[in-house]
Amino acid sequence: MTTNISLEERISAVEEAISELQRQVAIPEPANWLEQITGSFKDDPTFDKILAYGRTIRAGDESVLESDEE
Repeated sequence: MTTNISLEERISAVEEAISELQRQVAIPEPANWLEQITGSFKDDPTFDKILAYGRTIRAGDESVLESDEE
C-alpha cells in the first residue's frame, strides 16, 4: 500500500512541476530587441558600407544616393 502512496505523491509532484512550467511559458519575459541584435553585424562589410553611406548623407552629400540608383 505504501507503494501507491509514493506513486501518488510522485504524480502530484510531476503535475505541480508541469503547472509551473505552463505558467512560465504562458507569460514570456519581454525581450529587449536591441540586446538581441547588438553585435550581430560585427565585421560585416555590407553593414560597414551602410554606415558609411549614412555618415555621408548626414554630412549633406546626397549624391551617393543618385549614383547608386542608376
